Amino acid sequence: MPYFYAMKKFFFLAAAFVLLSCQNKDADNYVDAIYTNGNIYTVDNDFSTATAMAVKDGKVFAIGTQEEIDALNLKSDDMIDLEGQFVYPGLIDAHCHFYRFGEQLQQVDLVGTTSYQEVLDRVSAFQEKNNKSYIIGRGWDQNDWEEKEYPTKKELSELFPDTPVALTRIDGHAMIVNQAALDLAAVNEETMFSGGDIEQIDGQLTGILVDNPMELIEKTFPAASRQADIEALIDAQEINFSYGLTTVDDAGLNRETIELIDSLQQAGTLKMKIYAMVSNTPENLDYYLDKGIVKTDRLNVRSIKFYADGALGSRGAAMKESYSDRENHFGALLSSVEDFKKTAERIAGTDYQMNTHAIGDSANVVVLKTYRELLNDMPNRRWRVEHAQIISPADFEYFDTDRILPSVQPTHATSDMYWAEDRVGEERIKGAYAYQKLLDQSGMLALGTDYPVEQVNPFLTFYAAVARQDTSGFPEGGFNPQDAISREDALRGMTIWAAYSNFEEDEKGSLEKGKAADFMILQEDLINMAIQDVPNLKVKATYVNGEKVY
Repeated sequence: MPYFYAMKKFFFLAAAFVLLSCQNKDADNYVDAIYTNGNIYTVDNDFSTATAMAVKDGKVFAIGTQEEIDALNLKSDDMIDLEGQFVYPGLIDAHCHFYRFGEQLQQVDLVGTTSYQEVLDRVSAFQEKNNKSYIIGRGWDQNDWEEKEYPTKKELSELFPDTPVALTRIDGHAMIVNQAALDLAAVNEETMFSGGDIEQIDGQLTGILVDNPMELIEKTFPAASRQADIEALIDAQEINFSYGLTTVDDAGLNRETIELIDSLQQAGTLKMKIYAMVSNTPENLDYYLDKGIVKTDRLNVRSIKFYADGALGSRGAAMKESYSDRENHFGALLSSVEDFKKTAERIAGTDYQMNTHAIGDSANVVVLKTYRELLNDMPNRRWRVEHAQIISPADFEYFDTDRILPSVQPTHATSDMYWAEDRVGEERIKGAYAYQKLLDQSGMLALGTDYPVEQVNPFLTFYAAVARQDTSGFPEGGFNPQDAISREDALRGMTIWAAYSNFEEDEKGSLEKGKAADFMILQEDLINMAIQDVPNLKVKATYVNGEKVY
């Protein structure tokens, strides 16, 4: 009997301890984690700093000096000494292709190729290892080759006479294919198209397709399996987390991909927060404009992605005057002005945002005028011009803070600077990649990478925005240095301003009480360190809703 009573007493005390513990954790002063001894950039309105932060239920519970946090008498089982490290809000990539990047990890990587022969070598090595029924790759850029002209299909067709091959240029606006791919898509010299080009020389197809005609080839691509799509999303997530990214704006997704993302997020497999821009297809528009905004803690579907023109590197950007390096060539709008306006009017009648890709000065003025006409009496619509790359001096005035926002990618400036003036001339280049001018007009900039066109690394975005140089320090003084922005504004553009462009500034983008505990930890001070060292920064840890994900 004594043993029985002893055990009964033990279980009673154990139960009481568990109950007391639960009650303590439910107490108002119990939090999930307390971070101390840090250098925390809050990126609030005052750009203030803090030294300590408490997190509860995935949100910032309190933030301030160590004395202020101590005065709250908070309790936690998870006390983290930051040891002087630097904390920043989780980074937001305001324009990227998250899902496509994951897909590309399963394809031929052609980024950094220095010749067409290297492209062919990489394709051959990939196929020898993978033996695909259709070879798909991306990343070549003829501007990086000694011979800066488009390649032709001759060598590709000889290497792969029976296997279709489609290799997309790094910007996603041009493609080289072999004869087998042309045959499968039934593309020939008589194929009709608009908004782009199916290149011919002496009446023969070269294998180059630019912009809209690329869809004829893409329709013949083998459908990816659900498992392959899941792997693409998870692989992309892991790489993004390693760079401190906690929200990505995916610039163009179809319904089935959005629904897959939602299901993975609900299951806890995909923890990345995603602002999904819906691809402009009739099916997508009918479904989402009728359904309305879709919003969860990790998914926000409230914008439509539209392409006004192509890219500068492939000379598809729509220009008011001829390209400086190709007489009587103006690029092209990818749809008629009438169709663009009809789509914009339809979106304006809903709660959805419109985000339009516009590179050339002609495309930009069409977009800006249309936006202004529709939104003049509609404040707080926050419609975005994606890229806003080449703007005529008189057209900057169309931008403002609550109706028309610029969404730009600073590494485009430093990637294109070697040849951009050749394309547009010394006058038009003054209004190109003009980030400080845009900031002066709009009051804010949403910053992104446009990966996989550029690298995922957001510290390259920060560096390019501030230094206007490549990583070797070229050019001395920076490319069009008058349009460099400050470090503080670069960080705002990657956090709170990006959140504002997503209608999410009340829930993320800064470390303030009640906002999501999305943050990253660095050993270095991004605001004060040597600027040339920024591209090589390594993230120590990344947190989403208070959970350590990297």
